[in-house]
Amino acid sequence: MWPVEWHDEAEEELAVATDWYAEQNVSAAVAFANEVRDAILSIAVDPTRLPTLGPERHFYLLKRFPYLVVFRVLESVVQIMAVAHTSRRPGYWLHRDSGR
Repeated sequence: MWPVEWHDEAEEELAVATDWYAEQNVSAAVAFANEVRDAILSIAVDPTRLPTLGPERHFYLLKRFPYLVVFRVLESVVQIMAVAHTSRRPGYWLHRDSGR
């Protein structure tokens, strides 16, 4: 398994989305957090098998929620670049090449 690190802004996006779901329904927030956790585990197993999203970026589309987990594969680590809603501001995270 590949080690995984989070871009600071991606961590914030995950927290904001989880909080929003918690305000709507606590069980939805738990389901969202669990699905993101499962996505990260799947990414860590073999990140290069997942589809690309522009140069050097890959993504994992959540099944039950309208979110992508956008990541890049660096030399020895997978970096989560964004937890992005599929209907909001496409590509806003493209500038995130550093920061952890």
